[in-house]
Amino acid sequence: MRRSPRESIDSARKISRRALLLGGAQIGFGGLLALRMRYMQVDQADEFRLLAEENRINIRLIPPARGEVFDRNGMVIAKNEPSYRISIVREDAGDVDEVIRRLSALVELDEEELNRALSEMKRSAPFLPVTVADRVSWEAISRIAVNAPALPGITPEVGLSRQYPLGPDFAHVAGYVGPVSDYDLSKIEDPDQLLRIPRFQIGKVGLEAKLEEQLRGKAGAKRVEVNAVGRVMRELDRREGQAGANLQLTLDHRLQNYVQARLGQESAAAVVLDCDTGDILACASAPTFDPNLFVRGISVADYKALTENPYRPLANKTVQGLYPPGSTFKMVTALAALDAGVVTPDETVYCRGHIEVSNRRFHCWKRAGHGHVDLQTSLRESCDVYYYDLAMRVGIEKISAMAEQLGLGQRFDIPMSAVARGRAPTKAWKKETYDQDWVIGDTVNASIGQGYVLASPLQLAVMSARLATGRAVEPRLIKTIDGVEQPHRGGETLAVDEGLLKQVRKAMFAVSNNRRGTAYRSRIIEDAFRMAGKTGTSQVRNITTAERARGVTSNSDLPWERRDHALFVDFAPYKSPKYAVSVVVEHGGGGSTAAAPIARDVTLQALYEGDPPLEAYPSADRSRIKAQQERLRRERREFLSTDRERA
Repeated sequence: MRRSPRESIDSARKISRRALLLGGAQIGFGGLLALRMRYMQVDQADEFRLLAEENRINIRLIPPARGEVFDRNGMVIAKNEPSYRISIVREDAGDVDEVIRRLSALVELDEEELNRALSEMKRSAPFLPVTVADRVSWEAISRIAVNAPALPGITPEVGLSRQYPLGPDFAHVAGYVGPVSDYDLSKIEDPDQLLRIPRFQIGKVGLEAKLEEQLRGKAGAKRVEVNAVGRVMRELDRREGQAGANLQLTLDHRLQNYVQARLGQESAAAVVLDCDTGDILACASAPTFDPNLFVRGISVADYKALTENPYRPLANKTVQGLYPPGSTFKMVTALAALDAGVVTPDETVYCRGHIEVSNRRFHCWKRAGHGHVDLQTSLRESCDVYYYDLAMRVGIEKISAMAEQLGLGQRFDIPMSAVARGRAPTKAWKKETYDQDWVIGDTVNASIGQGYVLASPLQLAVMSARLATGRAVEPRLIKTIDGVEQPHRGGETLAVDEGLLKQVRKAMFAVSNNRRGTAYRSRIIEDAFRMAGKTGTSQVRNITTAERARGVTSNSDLPWERRDHALFVDFAPYKSPKYAVSVVVEHGGGGSTAAAPIARDVTLQALYEGDPPLEAYPSADRSRIKAQQERLRRERREFLSTDRERA
């Protein structure tokens, strides 16, 4: 049907309007696209360039060199050594079994480690390197380099690993490192990314663990170009990390070596302190172990031998071990009573061999009794009844307060594992701990370092140093960090009258130098180096009625683990104290027979800075001491020779 001219005009007008609207919309949309493209290509160009770069470039951490540890004279205690290892890349190797066969013909491969590597290869991407042998020799690396064309995918690598040149001597102080474990990571709230590097070593125990962050250092980084599947194509740049801090300890390696050798295979501990500074010069726990065994993972057999040893070689007895201090605590009770004014140095107490308290008989070690004894006689001959009497007069609160002032019942701030607080018990402590009231018998027991009283060998050495100087000597283990001297702590004058301290020192001198003293046989003959000391014997268990019926009356009749602990503390020289020493021999029997001879020898070794002349010993002991010195020198030479071979 023909449309009229008017209808054609109206239709054309409508079409033109629609075309105009559609065209405008298209132009507007195109403009928006253009603006968006400009925004993305110009304004956001840097951001998208960075995103593209991040897809192509990876940042990888470079482990820093761990800080090294030295003794006070610069002898290396813990160092880093080159560690050569062999890795394999599965996709480059092709026939892995054939390459491994060729490699085995050149170097000896540990079967267990090889099986672990093969299992790891199956789980890992084919382009990732897997270690098949660790801590291999330079000669083995050289053979691999020469035969490289026949070993596709095999790469010799070098890194750093921890090594302890003096091995067992410093095992309990320095501790050791080991590969990071899931357990290690679980204990850290925000772990450093370094810890996620496979086989990265961190401190496990001892100083290595306590000062981990300072020793670890800061990671470096390298930028590497990778392809779409993450394979490294090339290294673009590198920023080396910051090495960990070097530590210098207060310990003297020569004295430490002697003390460790002198303790031998006893279950024992000894500490030597500088009375002036509080520096720990020796801190030995026996028996010891080789920390190098732990660095790469100790074998099941070696670990079992350590954990099943009844002498507990893994425990650091110097700070972890807590023992009833026995008669070495008598100076605390005496000072508490003297300071409170309940007794004078010349006042006597009658000892008839026991005392009756609340229908219970508390015995003196000398069943026949000591008769009338004053302060000096009671310490010299270690009369128990004298201290029972003083304790009941002065009370446990003042005894415990004096103990804390002398360093017992304190956890000292030194970087070693599981530093124990010990215990200077009070009435409130017993009520809180056991929900029981304190009784007078508890005070009587505490007066001679039994019952609830506990102390570590380090605390006993501190006590001896404080008695010697009248100052609040604080132990120090770290001498310098990266060459910066670390401050001494403490040193304030004790709140005890100096005259009373002199009386106690005089009595301790008699213990070692009076013919009736309990440590007279372990005296020092050289006048300039005479020592003041105190023996101690602490009960582990009472002899039962059944055992008495079988004729068991002494330590030697009991099994080793039920015998008394032997203790000794001293300071020397008496007139100008330089060193304080404590020795604990677990289940050693008597302090005068087991601990005092060791402490005397250690004290002389410190005073002479080496083997002392035989003239410093009692004449009756000189032939035995000569043989002992020769044996210890031979053992120490053999140890150092073996250590150099290991290094």
